[in-house]
Amino acid sequence: MFPFLWMISNSLMTLGETQVRRLLPESPQFYNYIEAWEEAQFSRYFLNSCIIVGITIAGLLVVSILSAYAFGRIKFRGRNVVFTLLLITLMIPESVTLIPNYLMVAGRIFPLPAIGTDAGIFSWSYDNSWIDTYAALTIPFMGSAFSIFLLRQFFVGIPNELWDAARIDGAGHFRFLIQIVLPISRAPIMTVTLLTFIASWNSFLWPLIVTNSDRLRPITVGLYNFSDEAGTRTQLLMAGALITIAPILVLYFLTQKTFTEGIATTGLKG
Repeated sequence: MFPFLWMISNSLMTLGETQVRRLLPESPQFYNYIEAWEEAQFSRYFLNSCIIVGITIAGLLVVSILSAYAFGRIKFRGRNVVFTLLLITLMIPESVTLIPNYLMVAGRIFPLPAIGTDAGIFSWSYDNSWIDTYAALTIPFMGSAFSIFLLRQFFVGIPNELWDAARIDGAGHFRFLIQIVLPISRAPIMTVTLLTFIASWNSFLWPLIVTNSDRLRPITVGLYNFSDEAGTRTQLLMAGALITIAPILVLYFLTQKTFTEGIATTGLKG
């Protein structure tokens, strides 16, 4: 809690006060937030972050819900083996897969579908590299073993009587998923959404290495603009950091009850 309060205090100081390491500002400098927003062009980075997070969450929910339902409600040969292999990937550190993932999106070790770098994510070209596109920033994070595991744990607990009743009405798996499972899975889906939002919004290293310009970089990378040859403007950096985490705090307080309920209903509570 102290680092968070220290960040707020420094965001309201002058540069001189941050350099002498004062604990509290003599006179709060609220203009630091306006200066940080305008000087670092945070509006562009903020928009990029919103686009990246929106695409990532949409793709991850589609992949995770369909995968979790298949693992939890559909019996097929090798289901447990595949699910175990999926869980094993949770033990692999992110740093281990960083270089292979980069080589893959750069089109160097695997034949990727070509996506244009000038007209956006939906344009096609002969360029096999995804570098500096929304595809590189979003698609690698649409498959999450933890999200699939979390949703699968909830789907497994849905009473079989609901499935039997749906079958009597002539429903198949897709209709059962859309009309029965999803409406009662609001809490775990909201939990997955919130966790994905936090991870995607705070992402720093991956956007930095798969983009070559500021055109698509998110707001976390934009904090770099407060450090130059003359040194770090700590008061603006802290103001920018507070602006960066503000959406996460607002979203958490709005969804706190649903988030807690989602953790409890999936059996992950301590």
